[in-house]
Amino acid sequence: MQSLALIENWPVPTAAAAVVTADGTVAGTHGPTAHRFPLASVTKPLAAYAALVAYEEGAVELDEPAGPEGSTVRHLLAHTSGLAFDEHRVTAPPGTRRLYSNAGFEVLGDHIAKATEIPFPEYVRQAVLEPLGMTATTMDGSPAKDGVSTVDDLARFAAEVQVPRLLDPRTVLEAQTVVHPGLKGVLPGYGHQNPNDWGLGFEIRDSKSPHWTGTSSSPATFGHFGQSGTFLWIDPVAGAACVALTDRAFGPWATEVWPVLTDAVLKELA
Repeated sequence: MQSLALIENWPVPTAAAAVVTADGTVAGTHGPTAHRFPLASVTKPLAAYAALVAYEEGAVELDEPAGPEGSTVRHLLAHTSGLAFDEHRVTAPPGTRRLYSNAGFEVLGDHIAKATEIPFPEYVRQAVLEPLGMTATTMDGSPAKDGVSTVDDLARFAAEVQVPRLLDPRTVLEAQTVVHPGLKGVLPGYGHQNPNDWGLGFEIRDSKSPHWTGTSSSPATFGHFGQSGTFLWIDPVAGAACVALTDRAFGPWATEVWPVLTDAVLKELA
């Protein structure tokens, strides 16, 4: 796809990108797609997918207590547990505020490790990475931010989310549906959003402005971006997903060029 060549103009040392259509086909790639990049928070969708496998296997229930103050697996996945951003400190009752929380995903990983009697990084490998052939991906450390992967591997994951094999499609649909609609919150790097909608491990675009996706992205678009200069979005209306990984920390450069790339990809697909 010609639109992906826009990454050549990004002010980053290294970048790679891919587009995957709704049938799981890789429609185009650009850059070193086998290069391993730190994912930062793009780790979270992988962790969330593993959590949903644990749910379907019966190891955990979405509404069982899993965190402080009676917060549940669902609360932790949707950033409504009340836990602070990077501290294991409760700042609000569960379900009342959208508080983006790395700590919440760490609590989630610990909870699933205890339920399955498998260390969470190993559970992610067995439940998601190995079945999808994501051999270049690792999650050693925090399930909130310590994943390392390639565009090739994340293209496999983007194909899975659009054409699920590891999960029931109804579970994936629930993951991309707003949990606790109407809650305000802060989208890191973009400030306060009202509402600040999230599903289960995936951020949902809705009508957020400004946003890291494109001006032409549908409200149904869902995904995640990372502070290491990475993103993955899936637009069900366009019938496609896009992955872009870089080795420059998120900043004003990303807020400028990411939406331009997304709009160009969507225009070319249309």
